[in-house]
Amino acid sequence: MKIVSDPTLDQIKNAAQALKAGHLVALPTETVYGLGADANNEKAVARIYEVKGRPKDHPLIVHISSIELLDKWARDMPHFAIKLARAFWPGPMTLVLKRKDLAKDFITGGQESVAIRVPSHTLTSQLLKEFESIGGNGVAAPSANRFGKVSPTNSQAVEEEIGKFLLENDQILNGGQSQIGIESTIIDCSGDNLAVLRPGSVTIDMIENLLGMKISEHFSLNRNVKVPGSFKVHYAPKAHVVLNGVTRPGDGFIALEEIPTTIGAIRLASPKDDLEFAQVLYSALRLADSKGIKTVNVIPPKAQGLGLAINNRLLKASKGEQI
Repeated sequence: MKIVSDPTLDQIKNAAQALKAGHLVALPTETVYGLGADANNEKAVARIYEVKGRPKDHPLIVHISSIELLDKWARDMPHFAIKLARAFWPGPMTLVLKRKDLAKDFITGGQESVAIRVPSHTLTSQLLKEFESIGGNGVAAPSANRFGKVSPTNSQAVEEEIGKFLLENDQILNGGQSQIGIESTIIDCSGDNLAVLRPGSVTIDMIENLLGMKISEHFSLNRNVKVPGSFKVHYAPKAHVVLNGVTRPGDGFIALEEIPTTIGAIRLASPKDDLEFAQVLYSALRLADSKGIKTVNVIPPKAQGLGLAINNRLLKASKGEQI
């Protein structure tokens, strides 16, 4: 396994060749780091599931460099899906669409839909373009962590999480700290009406304002569509996460900076606003584990805008435990 810091163009081209040869490449995105493989190579994709310990029927997100390549993977796209793609790509939004034949069962989890994203991180955008220039169609890239655990937001966290599972010809590309810090918004556009299946930094308000409509179903588990992050327990550290609980001496504590630390607690993060809360959340949860902290009490931000996505991740990390 090779770690490449601040990759040059030649090193990015080498990583694209590695993907084409069936190897895995951990790559930075603006949301979190992903574990990438050629989305048309069944053996390479199978290694993603093996490295992550991920259920075989859990679908993956295909990353492409441009909206212009969308019709390779998807068909019968509703007008609202095209409008969303034009407004928020490249960026932290995933669309679930009716699949074309290029999207095989080993990518879709056997569903008739495929999840697509165009990331905005400069390094990964260049990697995708290089991969496509040598015949690739897209890169499957779930978060680069063991299944159900905290997503990595830098290359060191990737190495700590899955480094021992990677092989000699696999790579980790160091593209710095993820700017957003939580996973993409997932929007189901495979039916007549859209639904937000996972909230993210493309917020409900942003979607409603763009489309001029109210979204009646938010991150619903009732839709008959499997998507990443849909399990009730996810994004979880080893530490026991409690929301709005009683903080005791020795507990970890995460809250907005305006909220004082309980005497004897270990302050893990003091974000000044929701944007910073999202950026530092996963690093703070990892810090708790590195310090051997058993319990982390989190005071979540208000469940609106980006705060809605933060609350979603925290509720899953806490296994639903809140006061």
